[in-house]
Amino acid sequence: MKNNLSKIHFLLFLVVVSILVSCSNNDISSKNFKLKQGDILFQDLDCGSLCNAIEKVTKGYKGANFSHVGLVVENNKNILCVIEAISKGVSLTPIDTFLNRSFNSKNKPKVVVGRITPKYFNSINSAIAKATKLIGKPYDDIYIMDDSTYYCSELIYEIFSYNNEPIFKLYPMTFKDPETNKTFSAWEEYYKKLQVEIPESKLGINPGSISRSNAIDIVHVYGYPSGWVN
Repeated sequence: MKNNLSKIHFLLFLVVVSILVSCSNNDISSKNFKLKQGDILFQDLDCGSLCNAIEKVTKGYKGANFSHVGLVVENNKNILCVIEAISKGVSLTPIDTFLNRSFNSKNKPKVVVGRITPKYFNSINSAIAKATKLIGKPYDDIYIMDDSTYYCSELIYEIFSYNNEPIFKLYPMTFKDPETNKTFSAWEEYYKKLQVEIPESKLGINPGSISRSNAIDIVHVYGYPSGWVN
């Protein structure tokens, strides 16, 4: 009887250990996490009314607010950096510079890491090569696809394809507040200064929709962004 109880206790112990190990392996905020080339960084920036408008119209993974995105690559010294489309154009940015732009209430970078799913692994090397060639291209401040300028999520869309097809989807863009169905005043002022018509309903893409793509696995959180629902 005692031997049987001992065996039962031992089996229960193994079950508990396996559960704990499994939980540890699935911890997307693990301190042991390491970035890889081809990882996609989703960022909750605190850039004011325009970022707020971007985040409000499309929620990201688990409801997170994302207003920026970049691609992890190695530079010519084999150091990981981020290729991103920012106001000065498509740029190669140090990882620390990227991570230290905005922080949550726990002083953690509001950055979430997406990793291309195994089905699309073969797209990573070509994406990195394409992105590298685009460094120096101007920023797309009008947010129109199919020209020689790039905004952050447009860059990611353009470089990733599988069997010659984009792996991320375009959606009709909106610059309207979903609560009022009126154009955000920040966008009205922005496009008025550019003297350009607001591209309402034109096809486009943003960080939130990419983060929810079935081509992406969310593998790490540096710091939980606003809107995140556990």
